[in-house]
Amino acid sequence: MKNLKTLGLILLVGFPLFFACKPKGLTSSKDEITRIAFGSCNRQDSPQPLWQSIVADNPELWIWMGDNIYGDSPNMDTLRAKYNRQNQVESYQALKRNSKIIGIWDDHDYGINDGGKYFAQKAASQQLMLDFLDVPQAAPERKREGAYAAHLFGKGENLVKVILLDARYHRDTLMRIDRVYQPNVDGQILGEEQWKWLENELKTSPAKVNLIVSGIQFLPTQHAYEKWANFPQERERLLSLIAASGAKTPILLSGDRHIAELMKMTDERFPDGIYEITSSGLTHTWSSISEEPNRYRIGDLIAKLNYGLAEIDWENQEIAFQIKGEDGEVFSVLEVPFTD
Repeated sequence: MKNLKTLGLILLVGFPLFFACKPKGLTSSKDEITRIAFGSCNRQDSPQPLWQSIVADNPELWIWMGDNIYGDSPNMDTLRAKYNRQNQVESYQALKRNSKIIGIWDDHDYGINDGGKYFAQKAASQQLMLDFLDVPQAAPERKREGAYAAHLFGKGENLVKVILLDARYHRDTLMRIDRVYQPNVDGQILGEEQWKWLENELKTSPAKVNLIVSGIQFLPTQHAYEKWANFPQERERLLSLIAASGAKTPILLSGDRHIAELMKMTDERFPDGIYEITSSGLTHTWSSISEEPNRYRIGDLIAKLNYGLAEIDWENQEIAFQIKGEDGEVFSVLEVPFTD
């Protein structure tokens, strides 16, 4: 792989996978995985030009990171019809035939823009999303209050865990003044049951790499929109839990923003840094790049249709993350070494 100087931004974390059940497109439940793709913000009724490039990258795993459709309705028949429309997209069907699909929602597929725990149809909406993801009826997330889930993938000791956080089902209310969300100092995002579950998933994880996924961004504190920093106690609790858990190579993945960016935060908990990769805008992004401060950003803000790709180099113990666009164009690269 090229080094940091030649690529500009790089961050690598190596990353194997073990499938508890046989994923689509793999010949064995113990197959080693070398490519994982991910993305968010996908209008089911808009042109979807990126699937062909994603399929061409031949990922063994695809992670939906929220706004997987734009449902925006308390009517479950409407939501179901929109999921069905997405499932009929031929190029997305091609991905489903060749890749394992997992994911979590954000607000538009939840059913209400910027919605939280008071959405009356959240339990029914959860089941529709799990149907869309082909989650078995006996799976634990079918029985939970919230769609959060964890998946362990890989071969032998080369394991990666994907932890999907539900930042909607239990989220407290936010106030907005002059289009700026105000901090809810005492509010919660996850709810106590999800917190207990997350602590156990992190502390008992045998994985060399732990991908932690949320529809909303984890690290940014400066923009006016939805983010973990709107609930400052929750953000600090999450970062402290990750640091104290002993989970190896934690990496944050997020969507929501209709942009892509790479981030790194270094503090006493993370002396070597913790990284976040936001990939958002499968069908739409900002009309143009504008200035938005983010003290944690590495490199440029990307306002083009995009998806993320992680390529795992097991021999050199690193992962190369790429933000990619139409025809496989590479916008940025980040290499992350495995950590103990």
